[in-house]
Amino acid sequence: MLPKIIQNQSIIDATQMAKCSHLLVVMPATKLVQENIPGQETLAALLARRGMKPAELAKTPVAGDLPHGGMVVWMMLDGEKSSFEQYATLRKALQPLLAEHPKQLAIAVCGDEAQRKNAAENAIRVALLNAGKLPVRKKKDEHKPLKSLVLFGHRAEDDFAGLRALAAGNWLTRELTVLPANELTPTLYRKRIKALAAEYAWEIDEYDMKRLRKLGAGAFVAVAQGSDPEDAAIVHLRYRPKGAKQTVALVGKGICFDTGGHNLKPARYMHGMHEDMNGSAVSLGILLAASQAALPVNLDVWLAIAQNHISPKAYKQNDVVTALNGTSIEIIHTDAEGRMVLADTLTLASRGKPDLLVDFATLTGSMATALGDRYSGIFANREALIGQAVAAGKASGERVNAFPLDADYEDALDSDIADIKQCTMEGEADHILAARFLMRFIGETTPWLHMDLSASRCKGGLGAVGSDVTGFGVAWGVEMLSTTALVEN
Repeated sequence: MLPKIIQNQSIIDATQMAKCSHLLVVMPATKLVQENIPGQETLAALLARRGMKPAELAKTPVAGDLPHGGMVVWMMLDGEKSSFEQYATLRKALQPLLAEHPKQLAIAVCGDEAQRKNAAENAIRVALLNAGKLPVRKKKDEHKPLKSLVLFGHRAEDDFAGLRALAAGNWLTRELTVLPANELTPTLYRKRIKALAAEYAWEIDEYDMKRLRKLGAGAFVAVAQGSDPEDAAIVHLRYRPKGAKQTVALVGKGICFDTGGHNLKPARYMHGMHEDMNGSAVSLGILLAASQAALPVNLDVWLAIAQNHISPKAYKQNDVVTALNGTSIEIIHTDAEGRMVLADTLTLASRGKPDLLVDFATLTGSMATALGDRYSGIFANREALIGQAVAAGKASGERVNAFPLDADYEDALDSDIADIKQCTMEGEADHILAARFLMRFIGETTPWLHMDLSASRCKGGLGAVGSDVTGFGVAWGVEMLSTTALVEN
């Protein structure tokens, strides 16, 4: 449950704010401290003691105590900085306040009207994204979610409805991603999705293993057949708001646990593989945010939900399987299961002829090697989409970097016995090879973006989000859906 937002008043009332138990004061980046703010004398003394100039508050927020015992953090926000930098600075300022698990947090924004608006929107965004709690299974958990936010200095007519929707989508993504594998098997995951579909009136259709075998979805079935029970499925959700003219298909990799299959992962790399369903959680988070914000775009969400287990029935190296679109695939490494389940899911999604198809997946280790965990990588089959995707990353504070998709990379996937190899044993540029592989299953007429989620987890948080699991992709996706002239064929 997100905290209630109380828009106290559009002017700063230092006397009233001085009574708050936890207060963040956001000033514009200038050489002087804003006048008539709570604890102004205390701040001056703290700056003098530390030998800091007021302008340094734009990099290093300062915490102190108010006369009645309340805690206050003073900071400056530079509106000329990137969205990512502004969010990161605000998160740093909010951390000591939220660490005390207050029931209520007050935020005061200063400056001219434009500065107050920017500060209020960014501070509320970051506060909402850090105000709750992720599931834990401790006997004693002292973390308590924030109940209310009080805003001084700006009033929003829509009560920040869009930011609340975005935060709800991000929290859903993170909550699903951190659940232990035994609490999010394909069966349990599908039950959760059905409950969400009922709550938000999404249409739902499930392609279970029996149905997928009948259709000839050999790539998905090859991975899923190693599990007992065979509870894997491709789940299709439909969102159709009134007045929507464009349709976007979102595809998410939902491997609830990845052992690596017969090419078994060592313990170091198997740890954390309950998070390999993050791509599907991102797709669900975007759908939830779009629904709550009533974004005027049709959404088809396709979730490839399965596990990659080792068993006598599991697929193995040197198998040749035939995908839903008739492409034969030579299996090279069973730990490259993500591209397999996505192959048939992308085929189903592209058959609906969407105006844009976007897939999300924690797909390759080579992307994490290339970018680390602070960016995610993108690929597109339209030049215009690359520009839109990078711009959406800058605007949302979820940064993406584009990679090449040239045809000559695919020479490495030539097979002597099938239409294409699943991957290579060498693994060089595997993030590019994986994208080239996926291209085989979308058709040439469908505009397509692929996001390899190397930033799904970042120790200490990333940008606006303070938890290790970041929910990366939700804010980016909402920004993409909100962009005018969404698709250019």
